[in-house]
Amino acid sequence: MSKPNRIYELLLDYAASNTRVAELTVGLVWTACKAQPNGRAALGLAMSPGVPTRTLSWPGTLAGKTLGELAGWITDWEPYKATVGMAAINCSLNARELPAGLSLQPAPGLGNLAVFEHFLPELQGKKVVVIGRYPGIERYAEQIDLRIIERQTAPGDYPDPACEFLLPEADWVFLTASSLINKTFPRLAELSRAAVTVLMGPTVPWLPEFHDFGIDYLAGIEVTDADSLYRTATEGGGVRIFENGARYRIVALSPDNSMAWLKTQIAQCYAEKQQLTQAMEAWYGAGRPGRYPEFEKLDQITARLSRMDSSYKNLWDAHH
Repeated sequence: MSKPNRIYELLLDYAASNTRVAELTVGLVWTACKAQPNGRAALGLAMSPGVPTRTLSWPGTLAGKTLGELAGWITDWEPYKATVGMAAINCSLNARELPAGLSLQPAPGLGNLAVFEHFLPELQGKKVVVIGRYPGIERYAEQIDLRIIERQTAPGDYPDPACEFLLPEADWVFLTASSLINKTFPRLAELSRAAVTVLMGPTVPWLPEFHDFGIDYLAGIEVTDADSLYRTATEGGGVRIFENGARYRIVALSPDNSMAWLKTQIAQCYAEKQQLTQAMEAWYGAGRPGRYPEFEKLDQITARLSRMDSSYKNLWDAHH
């Protein structure tokens, strides 16, 4: 396994932003973060921890902090802080243009199961493991060979340790993106290398480098009505978000698609770097004292560009 923290380094590269958070709500099911990175209104979601608490030290202090500052919380082991970090990361990423993919138009009442409905024909006769219990997923138990691994088990579910036994034998794995928050993602992705793996859920961050971790598809959400989605999340909405401002989008991380997506990201990142470099040269050329105010941002963009270049080269070398 590559170093487990690499995925978090990538997430923080992409989410480095000095944009101030406008609002952040830790809802019953979803934690929602609102901001305007690059002048574009954006909303990011992450699944809230399932255990309530009354002793958090930071409520009332988050609005006004930068997205980059809160994004850094993703590496924290305290579940609420990590959840806030993930929501901030998704807010930053959702301000970018979404990758080419397929927007799912589910049947009424099946919005949260749209991904399974889409792949159902390909799952026939396959060993399917789903990490995370999705409401209503039991409807497929008689149609496919289905096993569910859940931290808070219901009757028929397998507990966490079963992943070591079930994932290496699976043909398809549907992996909840909440695994990024609780830090189980690196191990679960490694165990799923032999399977077709779908990273899914509203917590999914739109990141092309997931192909490096053996992920074949991203099944995240696209926001169709930010106001309705935010209001639904703050009012305790769970699956209701799929009727109020969110729908699933599937992106295949094939080599060609991943390289095309990375090329677009690299071009955008390079343009940002060039703009900041020129501004820095003008700053010093004008004889101003002290360090260029955006030097830290330029340093972050340079690091992100380097990682994206490495990822693109790895893809190219593996498929040419």
